Amino acid sequence: MKFAMTSWLVTALIALTMIGVVSPAARADRFDDFWHDGKAELNGYSLRLSRYGQVRQGTAVMIFVTEPFSTSKRVKVNDARANPADTFDALKLNLVRDFQTGIYDYNTMTSVFVHSSDFSPSKISFTSAEWCGQVYSEQVFGSRDIRSTYYSYFEDESSDGKIEYANGGVVEDNLFILLRGLRGDYLSPGASREVRLLPSSISTRLWHKKLAWTTATIHRAHGTARTTVPAGSFDVTRYTVKIGDGRTGSFDIESAYPHRIIR
Repeated sequence: MKFAMTSWLVTALIALTMIGVVSPAARADRFDDFWHDGKAELNGYSLRLSRYGQVRQGTAVMIFVTEPFSTSKRVKVNDARANPADTFDALKLNLVRDFQTGIYDYNTMTSVFVHSSDFSPSKISFTSAEWCGQVYSEQVFGSRDIRSTYYSYFEDESSDGKIEYANGGVVEDNLFILLRGLRGDYLSPGASREVRLLPSSISTRLWHKKLAWTTATIHRAHGTARTTVPAGSFDVTRYTVKIGDGRTGSFDIESAYPHRIIR
């Protein structure tokens, strides 16, 4: 798959490989047939990211796959039949970003686990490794609050706590799933939505910000456009996201199912 991300994480899809999934012409209402074939979708991108006042070049990989997940333990279960009352079907996104600052590499990974029924988040974990040290963060989503854990090599940054789960709130890391419209369009053409937004794990890490809600406006363009990336040319729907912290980005979503992220 080829894709390019938003301005706060700018990427251009350079190679796309669909591993054992059904034809992209499959209907959107065939989510279960498409995503439960025991295989994964792999998407490779070129990456541009601002760090230390300069734009850095790198690579990004997105891996989407479904798997059985434990409600109580928040981990993949070995046998989904062993405790069905505690097991739900999760769609997982592993987003790997690797880039160099000119002196040393950053190697980061965000894992997003959502309920495949409605794409509501269950857990988000994040790791960052570079020459200074390592960081790990985790957010576990309940019905009313989010349990947050943060381990850092910087003094006074590590913490455990809870923040409210804002009613109707959107998690930035989950935009890579929500905007694909895998069970139906997130917005109708030309529509906009004002939401409370929880910033991404990588942005809070790189800017040393505490996890806190902000606001965002999500807009879907009228009609479709044609986007060309190294993987080819695609008809896309464009979503624009304007965040209250000043960032603005866009997502070019493939018009045909499975609505891959092209740019």
